[in-house]
Amino acid sequence: MLVGIAIFGQDQLLSMEESLDELALLAATAGIRVVARESQRMTRPSPGTLVGSGKVEELGALVRDQDADVVIFDEELSPAQLRNLERELDCKVLDRTALILDIFAMHANTREGALQVELAQYAYRLPRLTRLWTHLSRQAVGGVGLRGPGETQLEMDRRDISRRMAHLREELEEVRTHRSLQRGRRRASGMPVVAIVGYTNAGKSTLLNRLTDADVLVADKLFATLDPTTRRVSLPSGKKALVTDTVGFIQKLPTDLVAAFRATLEEVGEADLLLHVADVSDRNLLAKIEAVHEVLDEIGASGKTMVLALNKVDLVDPETLLREGSDPWVGPSLMEQLRTRFKRVVPISAEQAVGIEELLAVVEQALRDELAPCEATIPYAAGELVHAWHEYGIVDSEAYEADGVHLRGRVPRWLAGMLTYGLADLAESEAEAL
Repeated sequence: MLVGIAIFGQDQLLSMEESLDELALLAATAGIRVVARESQRMTRPSPGTLVGSGKVEELGALVRDQDADVVIFDEELSPAQLRNLERELDCKVLDRTALILDIFAMHANTREGALQVELAQYAYRLPRLTRLWTHLSRQAVGGVGLRGPGETQLEMDRRDISRRMAHLREELEEVRTHRSLQRGRRRASGMPVVAIVGYTNAGKSTLLNRLTDADVLVADKLFATLDPTTRRVSLPSGKKALVTDTVGFIQKLPTDLVAAFRATLEEVGEADLLLHVADVSDRNLLAKIEAVHEVLDEIGASGKTMVLALNKVDLVDPETLLREGSDPWVGPSLMEQLRTRFKRVVPISAEQAVGIEELLAVVEQALRDELAPCEATIPYAAGELVHAWHEYGIVDSEAYEADGVHLRGRVPRWLAGMLTYGLADLAESEAEAL
């Protein structure tokens, strides 16, 4: 059974009904069959049970009538609220955060993913340990290395979890270091990095498969892809780029989850370009775009250059995207809003391979626009820098003179730095040799 609330005066990206629809999809992804939905509008939440006492009585009667095993609230519950509700309803109670964490645990197919999910789960569960369990009232036996008589099992559980969390953070720090080395190697390769971001189930993995034949799992479920995948893609000019698929975002994404997935989300922050995939057939398109940007802002990546790919255009009447209409999610009003905000907007269908060439062209142009103007004379002894300029930059003019190759054009910022410091070191070495 699902329960949603709406608080008057509180801004929400999705309406209460739409958020409950999303919660139902999350429940289905977790293998839970929804037997009923309840909601309540209020001026302020109840500190003890979130919903009012009358609604709690209604929920209890509905639980018994429907023989429900679990009640899922569309908000995060405090430890006290969770404890009180389970006592009043006499059944298992979950909140939105716990449900999302369970789904992530289902889809953690790598050690890195499992570590990140486990850390987020412990961060969520630690303050929710209660004395309701019968074994928690037992006293521990004193002895060497123990705190001695008087320590409850609850305190031991908390200490054990804290130790485990510290260990997980150490392991994830090693993951961060490993990923940092991987990014360093990618930088050394000179290929720009494009990170695919977007709301969960928007079609990110389908697009990665279409661009790169990556064979990433595609399923009509929320959070089907959890572990990032990086593949090489050919741009229209023949140059290469690396494209990374990332975990999907969602409204009310648990803070503990964002913190635990820092190592993975750094892939987004370090990318040269963000390719934001949005489901154009979704009536909540604008709200979900906003939800993605809230997460990007939280991880410090909101200011990056972005291309917006309006996916699943095959599910929308093409004319509705071009003509005026009364619905706020179709028509030129939408396209004007998006183009004003993002500048680079491309309608595509990753499933039907529609607009893919145009998307790649826009991505390549966006990467070109990020190149820095540069003019340099490169000695013939540093021919690898000339090669790098041709490989990763744009050459507007090139002249071979007595003192070296005179080049003018645009280069990636990392190459501009390499030219600045590399040529200075070369000049210093030549001066010392004289």
